[in-house]
Amino acid sequence: MSKSPSSASGHHDTPVDTAPAQGGCPFGHQSADTAAGDAKASQNAPADATQWHDAQLDFSKSMSYGDYLSLDPILNAQHPRSTDHNEMLFIIQHQTSELWMKLALYELQAARSAVHNDELPPAFKMLARVSRILEQLVQAWSVLATMTPSEYSSMRPSLGSSSGFQSYQYRILEFMLGNKNAAMLKPHSHRPDLFQQVEAALNAPSFYDEVVRLLARRGFAIAPSRLERDWTQPTPHDATVEAAWLEVYRNPSQHWELYEMAEELVDLEDAFRQWRFRHVTTVERIIGFKQGTGGTNGAPYLRKMLDVVLFPELWHVRTLL
Repeated sequence: MSKSPSSASGHHDTPVDTAPAQGGCPFGHQSADTAAGDAKASQNAPADATQWHDAQLDFSKSMSYGDYLSLDPILNAQHPRSTDHNEMLFIIQHQTSELWMKLALYELQAARSAVHNDELPPAFKMLARVSRILEQLVQAWSVLATMTPSEYSSMRPSLGSSSGFQSYQYRILEFMLGNKNAAMLKPHSHRPDLFQQVEAALNAPSFYDEVVRLLARRGFAIAPSRLERDWTQPTPHDATVEAAWLEVYRNPSQHWELYEMAEELVDLEDAFRQWRFRHVTTVERIIGFKQGTGGTNGAPYLRKMLDVVLFPELWHVRTLL
């Protein structure tokens, strides 16, 4: 009768302890026995214990979560101007939207540089992230839509003439996506620092302009007037750009990176259109067709924005395929 290696060497078979040396399950799940042991240990622990499951609990001499994220200024940046309960919702809704827009601009600027340097894979990742950011902004309208017309009417006087129409980050985002309008500089003229940033975005090539230059570098015959146009003007429809995209879509395997770029851009504009639609729908739900606090005619103005096309050739080429 053969013996196992352990019995042949005179050792008894013993279960192998495969649990981590410290802390049990790496994801923090506990067995009933472990939990009971922890409870007993906590009863016997001194009142000034600074350890729990090997986690650091004393941050008197090191950086904490709140320190890293600068949570104090962020969480204390809400200053309602009325006594209405719902104003906090309105403030946080717009503050968080501005944070998401800051990240969207950060990613778009980096993606534009990547395209300029012919580094397309990183640009694809950044564009996909911007599309997901826009999805977050779309869903945020669902929270604001819990505010009823009577609730908004109670707090509206506290807004004065302030309006999301005046968001400098949103204006830069529009300009970067090609919806240029020099008149939109005026709301920022009282802040030279912000005016300079918005003006720079107006004067710079949009993200799509950089992609059109990419098409030319890849051998497509793009009209010189399109490659060196007035960057302060909205994106025009150009027949040579459309012809280039038509070739890309007809032969994707030969132009795979450009094909992927085209779909990333369509995905981005799709998400942006949804954001605009949810915006106007939420406005109509809360204030109907009243004038906006910023002076526009409110919902009708926003509905006109639904017709703006950011990347015209990419949408029209679908009809030609």
